[in-house]
Amino acid sequence: MFTLGIDYGTNSVRALVVRCRDGAEFGSAVVNYPSGQQGVLLDPKDHNLARQFPGDYLFGLERSVRGALAAAAKRRGFKASAIVGIGVDTTGSSPIPVDAANRPLALDPKWRKNPHAQCWLWKDHTSVAEAARITVLAAAHRPHFLAKCGNTYSSEWFWSKLWHCLNVAPDVFAAAHSWVELADWIPSVLAGASSPAEVVRGVCCAGHKALYADDWGGLPDKEFLALLDPKLAALRDRLYQKAHDASVPAGRLAPAWAKKLGLPAGIPIAIGEMDVHYGAVGCGVAEGVLVKVIGTSTCDCGVVSAAKTVPDIPGICGIVKGSILPGCYGLEAGQSAVGDIFKWWVEVVCRGDASLHARLTAEVAAQKPGASGLLALDWNNGNRTVLVDPLLTGLLLGQTLYTTPAEIYRALIEATAFGARAILERIREYGVPVQRIVCAGGIAEKNPLLMQIYADITGCTMQVSGSSQACALGSAVAASVVAGVHRDFPTAQKKMTRVRPRSYRPLAANRKIYDRLYVLYRQVHDAFGGVNKSADLSRVMKDLLALKQSQRA
Repeated sequence: MFTLGIDYGTNSVRALVVRCRDGAEFGSAVVNYPSGQQGVLLDPKDHNLARQFPGDYLFGLERSVRGALAAAAKRRGFKASAIVGIGVDTTGSSPIPVDAANRPLALDPKWRKNPHAQCWLWKDHTSVAEAARITVLAAAHRPHFLAKCGNTYSSEWFWSKLWHCLNVAPDVFAAAHSWVELADWIPSVLAGASSPAEVVRGVCCAGHKALYADDWGGLPDKEFLALLDPKLAALRDRLYQKAHDASVPAGRLAPAWAKKLGLPAGIPIAIGEMDVHYGAVGCGVAEGVLVKVIGTSTCDCGVVSAAKTVPDIPGICGIVKGSILPGCYGLEAGQSAVGDIFKWWVEVVCRGDASLHARLTAEVAAQKPGASGLLALDWNNGNRTVLVDPLLTGLLLGQTLYTTPAEIYRALIEATAFGARAILERIREYGVPVQRIVCAGGIAEKNPLLMQIYADITGCTMQVSGSSQACALGSAVAASVVAGVHRDFPTAQKKMTRVRPRSYRPLAANRKIYDRLYVLYRQVHDAFGGVNKSADLSRVMKDLLALKQSQRA
């Protein structure tokens, strides 16, 4: 028996055929979104805007699944009729305005070119003002809402985006019968849902992005939403009353889509989750295991048994029961720019010159920690954790007239690793156990230098997922459970997931230097991040120079 995992990323969709008994990957296909700039609709007048055309999701769905099935068909022992379930993961929070038939507004020619009628991609930060206002109002009237999402509501999340749409495009807001997260919409399409009321919502997006919790009756109450805008309060009845964990299927494959995809009709569809959450499942997440999915951004996921009490943790993206694994609290944190920073470096600074990038990488590998005298902040797309502030930017400190491109490149890598350490220290501070770290994504697989730097800076051994498609694999794992192939998630993970033999252990000499650099990083981090408003940074440059001199001696 096989399951199919479908992974919607920022620039493309991937389908993966997986054998349930051992996790063997039989075939995959990737389809890039055809619209916009690498699939993203941008606005040169507003760098915070990032949308996607929902039609691209349907385009990619059919072609990626057909491609994966064709690739799998070349392997002995596979046939499409052996697919017993489908799992879907997507970016989030990526809400879509839909009509009463669950059809995205942007599929209507009237709204096709309107940016506000598109899917509001996770990395859209246009709702900074609305997010700040939600934080203020919740702190005053519903502090328990904020306590579960790190005490700050983000412009990347559901309610701030909807409110911003209402403020800047009231015609779009009025035309939308409801809003559906991409992670919920794709399963609903496959299941043939003909209205938003039929969409089975997942607690993953609901809990981490939309302030949903069974403890307070689901979504925020109308009285609170009316403090934002009465039209948001009125919308609540057209959203949903209940969100579910991954033990509940999102539906069964409708005959029309079964025919389009070449799959058996009626097979179960797992509840939709965010890509990094199912990515954590695909990496074997369990209590004590922190999973880092390193991509355009980075997301850190952990779980704690629901039988235990988990304290509220300031600055993280949420503590939600059932959001990753049924029977566990799911914890999420992350960095808004990691792969994006390296992408900028390669495409803008190196101008897409692969040979230059390779040469710089070799030069970076030859450098000693601290020898450049540089220190950077990883906030090129704002800070998601622990400051939760999209109005922060990147910084490079310690440059001289002799600073080389390779030194800058290393400083950027180190900056993302320092940001990772800040997250790790925050969750450990509040009692969340982390015995080992498993990383996933192309960067983790292809960049041993980066992985070693991460190990040296965090002081943790870094392992790498056995699958290069961990998110799609995690979706396939979920599908195997709802299909009844495996009795529960731990059993399915044991059978279908693994880590690679090679791991990266901290080097004591490097660790010692990075501990000193991290002290300087935190001084700069806390000063520019507003944590320490009276910080004296007058020694930072001098301390960097002293460390540079000692490392070059």
